[in-house]
Amino acid sequence: MQVIARADSWSTTRGGDPRGYIESSALRELWFHTGTACNLECPFCLEGSKPGDDRLQLMTLADVRPFIDEAVELGVENFSFTGGEPFVAREFHLILEYALRFKPCLVLTNGTRPLLQRMHQVEPLRSAEHPLRFRVSIDYPDWGRHERARGKGTFDESFQALAELHQCGFDISVARQWSSDEDSVAIESAYQSLFERWGLPRDVRLISFPDFLPPGSTAAVPEITERCMTEHHTGETRAQFMCGFSRMVVKQNGRMGVYACTLVDDDPAYNLGGTLQESLNQRIMLRHHRCFSCFKYGASCSEI
Repeated sequence: MQVIARADSWSTTRGGDPRGYIESSALRELWFHTGTACNLECPFCLEGSKPGDDRLQLMTLADVRPFIDEAVELGVENFSFTGGEPFVAREFHLILEYALRFKPCLVLTNGTRPLLQRMHQVEPLRSAEHPLRFRVSIDYPDWGRHERARGKGTFDESFQALAELHQCGFDISVARQWSSDEDSVAIESAYQSLFERWGLPRDVRLISFPDFLPPGSTAAVPEITERCMTEHHTGETRAQFMCGFSRMVVKQNGRMGVYACTLVDDDPAYNLGGTLQESLNQRIMLRHHRCFSCFKYGASCSEI
């Protein structure tokens, strides 16, 4: 078993109060971070992804297969994949083909050239044993604002990917950026108009995310205490925290590790070991600044 060294701040706040936490004993969803390499270099990327980046290394089928097998034994319900850009990984279609033998899968993608150039590998997966879903990142319903960060041509490429995936019969959704001062009704209406223009259903699901800041960032957010978790949350809402039912597998420095959540892979304290079994029945302390987004807004990458 891999022993993780944690600082005193893991269990107590700066003020000395017991830190808020989530406990989990069962695995419903398993995420794989396919690597921080990406064809784009977005300044707001919570993973710091860019072309050739290897903070988290690209995965192969041999890397993920033992974790898929273990997850199935533990009763997992769903596999999800994120990056970087998953379709930069050479063996990603093989990984999906294997995972879809056992459970439904969700892929988070920017929907640009790496996916479009590999649609011939994606199309056959519609006949897999379990369904495959795609969530495409389109930050704003405005091509200029979207492309200022993601680059020229990416807006139309992402909508083209949505249209092609929809035509193939895959379930699709869109990830967008959210801010507390926005007019959400107007923004969602703008997306719906774009969906119609591209021949998509108006009710394509929109998943909104706040700015999580790049890896290693610090943010001036309140610390979450045990008292916070009982005064502001119930047993039902605590169960909705991703670290209560999911784990994420990453590859770093040639070693595979299991992290508590998709949002904390920049803090080694959240590395829970080398197997899924040993990652369970551990208290996940809500120390990372991104934990506050889950606490306040219910932000979650999961579709469970």
